[in-house]
Amino acid sequence: MRYPTLMRERHRLGPVTYPERPTRRLRLPADDRSPATARAAVRTVLSEAGLTELLDEALLLTTELATNGVVHAGTDINLTVAADSIGVRVTVTDYRSGGIEPAGSIMSDVMPEVTAEGGRGLLLVDRFASSWGTTHDATGKSIWFRIDRDPAAPPPERRAIAAETPESPVTDLHQLAALLTIAPALQSRLPVEQLVSELLARLHDATAACGGAVEVDPGGGAGARVIAQFGEVSDAAVSIPLPLTAPATGRLVLAGQARPEWRPLAELAAERIALALQIDRMRTDEQRRSGWLTYLAEAGELLAHSLDEHLTVALIPQLVVPQLGRWAGILLRKDGGSLELAALTHTEESELEAWRTRLASAGAALKASLASDGWTGMELPTPRGVDGVTVPLSARGSTIGVLSVGRPTGRQHTTEERAVIADLAKRSALALDNARIHAERAAVAHELQSALMPGTLPEVAGVSFAAEYLPAEAFGTEVGGDFYDATTLPDERLWVAIGDVCGKGAQAAAVTGVVRDVLRVMALDGRPMPRALELLNSTLLEQPGDYRYATIASAVLDRDGDGVGATLCLSGHDRPLLLRADGEAEWVGREGTAVGLFEQVKVNPERVRLDVGDALVFFTDGVTERRDLSVMFGHERIVRAVRDVAGKSARAIATALLEAVQMFSSDSPRDDIAILVVRCDER
Repeated sequence: MRYPTLMRERHRLGPVTYPERPTRRLRLPADDRSPATARAAVRTVLSEAGLTELLDEALLLTTELATNGVVHAGTDINLTVAADSIGVRVTVTDYRSGGIEPAGSIMSDVMPEVTAEGGRGLLLVDRFASSWGTTHDATGKSIWFRIDRDPAAPPPERRAIAAETPESPVTDLHQLAALLTIAPALQSRLPVEQLVSELLARLHDATAACGGAVEVDPGGGAGARVIAQFGEVSDAAVSIPLPLTAPATGRLVLAGQARPEWRPLAELAAERIALALQIDRMRTDEQRRSGWLTYLAEAGELLAHSLDEHLTVALIPQLVVPQLGRWAGILLRKDGGSLELAALTHTEESELEAWRTRLASAGAALKASLASDGWTGMELPTPRGVDGVTVPLSARGSTIGVLSVGRPTGRQHTTEERAVIADLAKRSALALDNARIHAERAAVAHELQSALMPGTLPEVAGVSFAAEYLPAEAFGTEVGGDFYDATTLPDERLWVAIGDVCGKGAQAAAVTGVVRDVLRVMALDGRPMPRALELLNSTLLEQPGDYRYATIASAVLDRDGDGVGATLCLSGHDRPLLLRADGEAEWVGREGTAVGLFEQVKVNPERVRLDVGDALVFFTDGVTERRDLSVMFGHERIVRAVRDVAGKSARAIATALLEAVQMFSSDSPRDDIAILVVRCDER
């Protein structure tokens, strides 16, 4: 029966014929020593053909395929090595036929188990060979690979060389040193475990030892492990320590009948192996440090974007787990200095309650540690029952709490991880302090803004009031310039006003207070509204600063029979909407000059009448200039928003308009929104 053939050509299309010259054909038993014999045959052929520049890749691939055949598949193998003027072709055939291939057999490499133990052969072949292929027939399975020399290199010079076998290794130290030299190009492309395995295999070629192994302990607490081995090493004849930088340790061992040249050769191999491990460790350390820097930068950015104290407290443990430990908790200082658990995260949700109780009970011990002089500022003594690292959260000279991080599974924190936790604690403390400052400023702004608004609106027969105010979220810690007011005058008339002072912050708040108080006093004193606006204009012109003007819409209301008469005065402000009970709407009032800009102001009073069910809707430009991308809310949408609630209560009208403005855009308001509704009711 014929079986299909699988072949991959990297650089050529179609069949290629190579003139074969130096050739070796060997039948090798299922024995640990056979890979070394196969390597010796390949080395001999390449040396005869003058293709020694191909040795590194050819020996590496031969070792993988021969080991898979005799060790993992457990069969004898046939090895054919044929060289020509431009390259070498190596074919390894095993004799396992029929059934399901084990994960370690040669042909299992083309199956999904290719990454299993012993299954890396074809991965390396595919990476380093110029071309390769596989064949099945009735007697066995074969893998062949071909490696070609650089076409630009000069033609090879053939020379004869005696075959090397494990029983007759090379003993010349110069040849041994060359044997243990691996080209830098190959070193940079191999994982460190594979590189160490190749160096150990070359040591095997030179010594014919019965067994050998390289054992390394990185010093992280996980213990030593064997990273490369051949044969049995139960009785070590030679043991050479690897010259590694502390805390890492390691050793190279050889087993068998030791010869005099084993020790110097093993010492040379140990140096080469240690150098490879040190280079890999430095590369890994650099990658890890770079990773921690990226982690800290991203964590810092996330923390900087959070100005809500509660969200920041909840975020910090989420940033820590699982990168730095199994669990993390935040304990914050309260009044009196006590520490209370504010947030906790654990990799196992079932463990949360137990650790919540444990950390809460540790608050007293941590408070005592903070109060003592015995801590260095980096770490606090770990309370009993809390296995991990605890660091203070200090910002701007004040300690606001502690961050406690549980150790990773199966080990303690490394020095590097402790430094990362300390750095993250500093960033977290600053973010928490910023969030607290922001919250305090927002509270002050809210209190000041509330002081600029009337505590209550008048409650009188025949007229009802409703107001809505929404501060701009972009200026959450600043006092806005919008205001509204309403009061009852001594002659039973009513006065209402809504306005927008230029600017934000303390200066705007000061001007807002002046505008509101002057208008209210003038109205209560019985001054006509045009005169009150003229006096307000003079007052604002005397105020320091550039931002001292305001737009105002004000009205004096008097109840007339079953209706209400309103005298409107507009000072640079939008006209209010007169919403009739039947849904008809019109913009009323005559425009005038904003106060605080010019020596003279123009005031154009206008009289309007409200029947029962009619309402006057006042608003600031935060309503009309609310944006959805480039589109503004505008005046027409105000009409549409309130027309459906015409004739309803003042509260219903104000709420409907505010909801329409909020739903118009998903963005947060960029300007304050103030709405004041005055409705004529039945007496």
